[in-house]
Amino acid sequence: MSKEEMAIRDMSELSKGKNVVLGLQHLFTMFGATVLVPIITGLNISVALFMAGVGTLLFHFVTKGKVPVFLGSSFAFIAPMIAVTEMSSLQHAQGGIVVAGLVYFVIAGLIHLFGPEKIISFFPPVVTGSIIMVIGLKLAPIAIKMARNNWTLAVVSFVIVAIVSVYMKGFIKVLPVIFGLLGGYVVALILGVVDFAPVIEASWLGIPEFTVARFSLTTVLMVAPVAIAVAVEHIGDVLAIRGITGEDYIKDPGLHRTMLGDGLATAVSAMFGGPANTTYSENTGVLALTKVYDPLAMRIAACFAILLAIVPKLDAILATIPTGVIGGISIILFGMIAAVGGKIFVTNKVDFMKSRNLIITAAVLVLGIGGAAIPINVGAVSFAIDGMALAAIIGIILNKILPE
Repeated sequence: MSKEEMAIRDMSELSKGKNVVLGLQHLFTMFGATVLVPIITGLNISVALFMAGVGTLLFHFVTKGKVPVFLGSSFAFIAPMIAVTEMSSLQHAQGGIVVAGLVYFVIAGLIHLFGPEKIISFFPPVVTGSIIMVIGLKLAPIAIKMARNNWTLAVVSFVIVAIVSVYMKGFIKVLPVIFGLLGGYVVALILGVVDFAPVIEASWLGIPEFTVARFSLTTVLMVAPVAIAVAVEHIGDVLAIRGITGEDYIKDPGLHRTMLGDGLATAVSAMFGGPANTTYSENTGVLALTKVYDPLAMRIAACFAILLAIVPKLDAILATIPTGVIGGISIILFGMIAAVGGKIFVTNKVDFMKSRNLIITAAVLVLGIGGAAIPINVGAVSFAIDGMALAAIIGIILNKILPE
């Protein structure tokens, strides 16, 4: 393996300027999805960005700064949030998410009590690889939808990212997202599709409009149970990051700490008007693409997210990046995650001559990508287990009941 192909695990060896650029790369990656959730649910965008930054820093504090994770707005809670808002208020939806974050605490305690080994025994390579493939492929329609806004910009960004990743050497090689964004943006400027009106209108300084959560038993029961499904997704994300970096975060700092960090970030965010936070697959894709595994990059991105929240002018500048540019880059990032799932199959020599492995993989992929959902209605509690959570649960069950 050449020096250029080796992973960067300690950014202290790089200059401060290079560290900042690596952090910005993660900021650009998370921005679109993080602001989309508040746009859909009615939460304040600046608060969401502020809480994404604060939540990420809290997560790194709880996990001893060892796990390269960025926490952004979670899409899993959108449906129950909208339902609670229509029935009661947005602040009551926040209250439900706060309690959901506390549910993570309980799950973290159970993991610590019984040991992560028992949890991970439910996730052999055939299940893990399938789940990670679902994480990437489930995001594929989002990438295509964004790229469809302007295929010219999407193709330009895609090509630049590919060229930088494959042909460049040295530090430039670990900045494919930055160069993809810059190249696509320049072409967008030439084509005249960038609207600077929001930048001109935005102020330089502003305090996010924080709101305090409210609680009622009915609304809490409508939102909090979603945490159980998202906890399974969290485990899948941590396993995906482990598969990329080669570090066993299940043991050090421990799965209970990553779960606790995610729950704490979610509870604090929702308490003051932000959405639920979750480990971001977009940034996991950047890890796979760049091989920069030092968690410091995520903390730098978190600080920039907080800065964006209090400087609306910078926020507005990022918002001018055309969706097509983000879409072209996302095609590679999301595909990288799915490819990591395939890598796990190969590395662990999963035998697909065995029918059980074929059945487990087939069920996880189809249920996870196809949009299957199981509605759960118990009194006032109403939610659905779908997507990756449903796929993971079925994969775990099949792995236990099908004979070796």
